[in-house]
Amino acid sequence: MRVLCVCASLLLVLTARAFAGLGAADNFVLLDHKGVAHELYYDQEAPAIVLMIQGNGCPIVRNAWTDYKAVRDIFADKGVLFYMLNANRQDDRVEIVAEAEEFGYDTPILKDESQLIAASLNVTRTAEVLVIDPVSRQIVYRGPVNDRLGYERQRAEAGENYLSDALNAVIAGEEIETPKRRAKGCIVNLRRANESLRPEQISYSETIAPLLKQHCVTCHQEGGIAPWAMSDYDMVEGFSLMIREVLRTNRMPPWSADPHIGVFKESRALSVEEKRTLVQWIEAGALRGDGPDPLAERESTAVEWPLGPPDLIVEAPAFEVPASGVIDYQFPFVANPLGRDVWVRAVSILPGDVEVVHHALVGSTERTIAPGEGDDSDVFENYLAGYVPGAPATQYPKDGGVFVKAGGGFVFQMHYTPNGRASVDRTKLGLYFFDTPPKHTLRNQVAINPRINIPANAPRHEEKAYFEFDQAAVIYKLFPHAHYRGWSSKFELAYPDGRVETILSVPRYDFNWQHSYSFQEPVQAPAGSRLIHRTVYDNSENNFANPDPNRDVGWGLQSEDEMLYGGFMFRWAEETRDNPIHDHLQFTARQFFGFMDADMDGRLVPREMWSDMRKAWDSGRLKLADRDKDGALAFEEYYGLRKFMASRGGE
Repeated sequence: MRVLCVCASLLLVLTARAFAGLGAADNFVLLDHKGVAHELYYDQEAPAIVLMIQGNGCPIVRNAWTDYKAVRDIFADKGVLFYMLNANRQDDRVEIVAEAEEFGYDTPILKDESQLIAASLNVTRTAEVLVIDPVSRQIVYRGPVNDRLGYERQRAEAGENYLSDALNAVIAGEEIETPKRRAKGCIVNLRRANESLRPEQISYSETIAPLLKQHCVTCHQEGGIAPWAMSDYDMVEGFSLMIREVLRTNRMPPWSADPHIGVFKESRALSVEEKRTLVQWIEAGALRGDGPDPLAERESTAVEWPLGPPDLIVEAPAFEVPASGVIDYQFPFVANPLGRDVWVRAVSILPGDVEVVHHALVGSTERTIAPGEGDDSDVFENYLAGYVPGAPATQYPKDGGVFVKAGGGFVFQMHYTPNGRASVDRTKLGLYFFDTPPKHTLRNQVAINPRINIPANAPRHEEKAYFEFDQAAVIYKLFPHAHYRGWSSKFELAYPDGRVETILSVPRYDFNWQHSYSFQEPVQAPAGSRLIHRTVYDNSENNFANPDPNRDVGWGLQSEDEMLYGGFMFRWAEETRDNPIHDHLQFTARQFFGFMDADMDGRLVPREMWSDMRKAWDSGRLKLADRDKDGALAFEEYYGLRKFMASRGGE
């Protein structure tokens, strides 16, 4: 009987906490003022999450910050997470950064550009604090930090510490005595529901369906790669709440680039206004209204070859994929059937079984490769393109192509992930040729680091590498790649004058959607520039996809291992067909130098060298390459060593 009483008492406490009448806090993903992604419920063990509503120029926020920070410094050690949330329409990221620097805000300021999150939380004023219980996902306290501040008035010290009291109660599993208090602050100018949610203002026929056709239906159609088709209004209305959820958490549309950095072709991203319109229509009841249904009238555009019939189709040998298990990367080779040289302008890769082909890469080689003897070096001898879900085709930039010589053949890198049933994959390669040779020769290269070492249980661990352009280059496309532990990724361009510019940021990397990002306007890299690639990994237990958070993780082809792989397509600014600039050995040397040079000072000291190199250095043999006798190898010295070794057969 006593047990029943205890259980009943506990149930009453939980019920009081869960149904305090302050509203729910649905999960969301937002970028902070530094472009870092945060998911509200990512940390599964947090006892509480605290949001303070921030707005630039608000004197109460500025004054309340010191009190908020003091509470954070006490409770952060207990696992409580603290954020600020800015939903002001008038504040952009640059201005928020400036405000944070001036007033010492050293906590993430989440920017709600669409104001959808603030609206869902019923935000009305800045300086209000929300305490969220991650278990019930309910707001259990909302109000001021304490009683110290008023409008144009303040006390020397607080008499009541509401936020601290609320957090102590949450951590102790107790009921909060007064869960809601009036907060004093500046009004947050939201687009109010009574202004924007009238059904007649948002037309399904004229606004919603065309928006979905533009951004979503390419995948969400019969024969597409999405799990359900947006075939008509009924299907959209049935999934409408799911659509709202994936928009709030940025899972869909699948596009990961920070919208404030770079402008890219073929972006799937919704604009702030489009996202707001779609969610407001859903929250107004997703009403059908008058007019035709453009989705029901639309015919499927899913076709075998998205770019039309290829000039050449090459089929890889059939591969039997078992129902389960881990499959080593496969490197099938297909002889080139053409008896002539060609310039490739576009590539399409068609998996035989899209459910088991995780990705496919294809390159050409001038030699013949026996079964079982191919590897990555063959794929990247003259790399053509890759396939990932949602990106089956690659069109090269105008006036640029990849040259494929007659003879030799094509090498595939196939990564299979069994899905519970055995199948046979027959992946096809489709090539599209120029009628006349293009003006420019395109190059595919990579900033890579096979020496990565991600410590066990590390929630945020960064690795990096760079590639230095010894002459002026034009960069067209970037491709960040990691595995299950990839959290975020970015590319920076370090100019010879010391400036460093981020040219692509992927704040929340998604292993399931590995995009290439093609610049709307190619990036000019002066001679001496470095393309730096950085990836942050999450090897913690909070990463649901993490195969094993308790082991150190190094480089490996399989997804349970990791990669730092920053692919990029470029051309030399001064190169023409008649004046080719290509030194495969130098490319390889720059790859190796760019990851061994851990401190990126342009010199390899013994502690940065491969173990074999370090042994050769210690023995005195490698020191002969150190022509300036400064105790390190500059790139030209290292490259000279590589050329000497190549002349000696790789000794």
